[in-house]
Amino acid sequence: MKVTHIPFQKTGFFSKTMLHYLEKKDVIQPFYNNFPDITGFHNQIEEKQKSFRLQARLPLVDALKKQYQDVHKSEKTSANLASLKQQNTFTITTGHQLNLFTGPLYFLYKIISVINLSEELSEKFPEQNFVPVYWMATEDHDFDEINYFNFDGKKVRWNREDGGAVGRFSTDGLQDVFDVFSNHLGNSKNAAFMKQLFSEAYLKHNNLAAATRYIANELFGEYGLVIVDGDDAKLKQLFAPIVKDELENGTSFNEVSKTIAALEKDYKIQVNPREINLFYLTDESRERILLENGIYKVNNTEITFSKDEILREVDENPKAFSPNVIMRPLYQEVILPNLCYVGGGGEIAYWFELKAYFEKVKIPFPILLLRNSVQVISEKQQKKLDKLEVTLEELFLKQHDLLSKKVIENSGIEINFKEKSTFLEQQFSDLKVVAEKTDVSFGNAVKAQEVKQLKGLKNLEKRLLKAEKRRQKELVERITELQNLLLPNQSLEERQRNFSEYYLEYGPSFITSLKTVLKPLQLEFTILEL
Repeated sequence: MKVTHIPFQKTGFFSKTMLHYLEKKDVIQPFYNNFPDITGFHNQIEEKQKSFRLQARLPLVDALKKQYQDVHKSEKTSANLASLKQQNTFTITTGHQLNLFTGPLYFLYKIISVINLSEELSEKFPEQNFVPVYWMATEDHDFDEINYFNFDGKKVRWNREDGGAVGRFSTDGLQDVFDVFSNHLGNSKNAAFMKQLFSEAYLKHNNLAAATRYIANELFGEYGLVIVDGDDAKLKQLFAPIVKDELENGTSFNEVSKTIAALEKDYKIQVNPREINLFYLTDESRERILLENGIYKVNNTEITFSKDEILREVDENPKAFSPNVIMRPLYQEVILPNLCYVGGGGEIAYWFELKAYFEKVKIPFPILLLRNSVQVISEKQQKKLDKLEVTLEELFLKQHDLLSKKVIENSGIEINFKEKSTFLEQQFSDLKVVAEKTDVSFGNAVKAQEVKQLKGLKNLEKRLLKAEKRRQKELVERITELQNLLLPNQSLEERQRNFSEYYLEYGPSFITSLKTVLKPLQLEFTILEL
């Protein structure tokens, strides 16, 4: 096992927003609180300790005990659940959709990021307890985003009717998916584990939330991971005052809109707020709440409420009120003694829109940490890269740029016409001196000829490079094939592949290797040679 780190900037896959954050640029500093370093965590602990009281911890622990009543817990997870009652216990949280069989690889990287960060903070702050948390996005209703995973270039898909919160979806129909997946896996020891994990999760649990909890607990329970389902009446009661404020005052819309006006001067906006950022949730549907002429309406239904009726509904049926992408982060921070949210670049970018909203409702804004990101390379693939003289940083170049670079390096002739262009520009510079001594028309003719000649030289350079690529066809094909294998669809493999591909090859050592090498606060891209 060999580990290499390269700056996120060198991969070409991270947004300007994230790169500016990692570089602590002045322009982005107003949109976050503490930075993810040890000093930042020291400050965050102080802030959260003052604001998160015991009366919030007890219902949290009660709710989680109930959620875990049918789950086999490790000693570490049991200890972490019990410790949440203590004022010196804090959480490190990541969230993820309920993707079929965990979905893309980065699910693992998110979970290991929160586990390893919790362990690192326990060493730095021995008087505090740190609990890694996976927040299941059980209330999402975008089924098309989660109903498949990729395995060995094939899409394994679950086809069923859409509707309502995905965590409540019945697992009926997943036997067919299991049969298809099993046929791809083969009969090795690691394949047997994959089959058992899938069947135990989806064929022996009634809904998608329970199935997903089972998988996450099987893979990471030994490290003390605590799994939270926000679709819970007791937890929603803790959030009820914020829900009422949203219904009466539209606070999130007002505050987030102001932040967006400032943020969009320099950065792309990820999400835009609604006037009310809540859904009304039933077993069949999750629909937006609208306010029209003093009447609260549930979109696409006949359900309506007066102001008094909807506030009473919050008290009597808090579980029916489901926060959207704008309010879910606040829900999480209200019910958890959380210090840090760990997420991908897109997630972290929309949190930047929320800081003023958090300040308005007097909830500490958490530290935001870009999750670990990993490229896995086999020993055989590394040998191919070495033979082709492609460095790990060069691997992340755009394919056209990579091929051009390697063809030029491997060519016995001069393909770069930069010197010739410079020489030509000098000749025309001399001609312009002459042109200044004659009439304007001659000067214009010189300028036009310069543009034409330089353009012609550029075209010749392109044609020569094309010819060299044809001549070096074998090199071009080998580099293309290897880069396409490592970066499927010209994107990071962590967004394309499912963990089962690597588990099938490496078994449990795949997860233990990741656990060993991932350093969440290093803030660099990880390349892992196995």
